[in-house]
Amino acid sequence: MNVGVVLWPVHEWPEMGRVWQRAEELGFHTGWLYDHLAWRGHSPWDEALTSLAAAAATTSRIRLGTLVTSPNFRHPLPTAHAIKTLDRISGGRITVGVGAGGTGHTSDGDVLDAEWSPKRRADRYAEWVGQLDALLTESPVTVRGEYWAARDVTVAPGLVQLPRPPFYVAGEGPRGMRLAVRHGQGWIANPASPDEPALPLVRSRMAWLAETCEAEGRDFKTLRKLLLTGFTADPWTSSLADFTELYEAYADAGITDVALHWPRPGTPWAADDDVFAEIAQFCRERSATPEDTAPEDTAP
Repeated sequence: MNVGVVLWPVHEWPEMGRVWQRAEELGFHTGWLYDHLAWRGHSPWDEALTSLAAAAATTSRIRLGTLVTSPNFRHPLPTAHAIKTLDRISGGRITVGVGAGGTGHTSDGDVLDAEWSPKRRADRYAEWVGQLDALLTESPVTVRGEYWAARDVTVAPGLVQLPRPPFYVAGEGPRGMRLAVRHGQGWIANPASPDEPALPLVRSRMAWLAETCEAEGRDFKTLRKLLLTGFTADPWTSSLADFTELYEAYADAGITDVALHWPRPGTPWAADDDVFAEIAQFCRERSATPEDTAPEDTAP
């Protein structure tokens, strides 16, 4: 199972660069960034894609990714162009986590002065993911939908990862899971049960995902399953013993990737640095074969 870390883009550079280098030295598989204008009121909060470009130039091995970027405030065309550029700068180390995006100013959901119904948000998400996929795999390409359009554009040439960088798609409902199965190399589980462990919920979602794969003609085993931790009662970073127990339990449930939060004092994601280093050492010793840099064919 691959274990990565969610980093906080709140420090001045080059201090932030040293955090990325430390994550790489510890051996974590991926460094993820939330793609928000701000998060839970924290400011300054650096922009994700720009930050990943700096991280790519500061590191050499760790994979880099968004967890997640969304159509809340991103047009698919410049987003695809940025992803291609990040793929080139990093030498093929970019993974693109995508999601429908949340609601409210704290999650950038209505910063464009638009209030979308759940159906409209899901419709926008499906169109956005499909266009992002096409823009990164076809050249030239014209995409036209209800929300976005681009005519006769060329983005894909020059990609390092072919046919494009991998997409990890968030979605725990039927439409989101279909998007993951049709366009994704990975699926993201983001359980939010602050008073309960997430394992029963994750197991039920995994069963739905397997059913969706069967219905869509996709081999369930080819889809990676990423668990975003830190929003449930599971004590992932309280001790090495707790981490090891959870690692084994979720691996047994079929999770292939885990994202921990980098220790941040004074927040719910505080952790002892020595314990975090022990967890990193355990992960290095137990690391699975790294995922292929070239994702599988994404055609339905």
